Amino acid sequence: MATIEPYETKSGKRYRVRYRKPDGKQTDKRGFKRKVDAERFANTVEVDKLMGSYIPPTAGRVTIGELGPDWLKRQGAHVKPSSLHSIESAWKVHVEPVWGRTRINAIKHSGVQSWIAELSLRRSPSLVRDAHSVLARILDDAVRDRQLASNPAREVKLPPKRRAPNKYLTAKQMVMLAQESGRYGSLVLLLSLVGLRWGEAAGLRVQDIDFLRRTAVLHENAVRVGSETHVGSLKSHKHRTVPLPKTVATELARSCEGKGREDLLWPSSKGKHLGPPSSHDSWLSGAVSRCRKIDETFPRVTAHDLRHTAASLAVASGANVKAIQRMLGHASAAMTLDVYADLFDDDLEAVARKLEKVVGRMWAESKSRPA
Repeated sequence: MATIEPYETKSGKRYRVRYRKPDGKQTDKRGFKRKVDAERFANTVEVDKLMGSYIPPTAGRVTIGELGPDWLKRQGAHVKPSSLHSIESAWKVHVEPVWGRTRINAIKHSGVQSWIAELSLRRSPSLVRDAHSVLARILDDAVRDRQLASNPAREVKLPPKRRAPNKYLTAKQMVMLAQESGRYGSLVLLLSLVGLRWGEAAGLRVQDIDFLRRTAVLHENAVRVGSETHVGSLKSHKHRTVPLPKTVATELARSCEGKGREDLLWPSSKGKHLGPPSSHDSWLSGAVSRCRKIDETFPRVTAHDLRHTAASLAVASGANVKAIQRMLGHASAAMTLDVYADLFDDDLEAVARKLEKVVGRMWAESKSRPA
């Protein structure tokens, strides 16, 4: 059991609590001005030991700056390079400068909330959420390692996500863009009708296409992080097979002409994986500009907008949510509905019209019959 002893200081009487830690080693906590406060601490220690929730007071003296680097190293073992780049950036720019010298047991919920509020005034909601996630996850590990009793960064109010409206091409606009894209026309068709992510398409090789079954096997993802391309597994870490419309398969066959089985379908000028066409002078930007000369309403789209177009055209063709989820490689149908809620709102209106057509006349006839 804990014992309480008084002792004298220049400032007056103080109280010390002596107790044994769960490992049997003796320690103490001193500096209590009132005996009742020392008794409360002693009782808390004994209860925590019985409940298995005891945390040594010294455990929380470590700083965020001391925990952060090791935490970052652990992330590198299980997250994709693109995600790791965002995590490292959030740490270096927003977390470490503010919290690096702060002991973890000195971090308060109100302090974290104030930091979030200040950061929200000058940064986007997504960046604020990334920065908060880094701090909160470092503290999560501290809780698991019994350095903290609870995480003060959890349950703070975060800025709501603001997702920009998706851009979609009509079937006519998509065909026009493919025609204006030259040797990348087959790539535009693939992205717009099959819904591949850019990295999945950039990683395709001749041997990945089964022209007899009209399918493509996706197993390589080439993601641009800064100025480097990282090649690895798909986002889901699983291979995925997608069916190819006949038009896409035919154009892909033309792109495969003269290439070996292990050659990339669309290599860069250096023979490496093709990077996303994000610059103003890219082949996609040029194709869009030519389309806008033909049709001034043609939207300025990115490569990722072509993936959105694939979802839009699939919904228009009558595909259900589960089929679209599998085509796009989403983790769940809920994710598909979340990203493309605007498409399915229109679909619900169509359902209402069909139900009215089926039931409406029957209901009207039943009301006209004499009782």
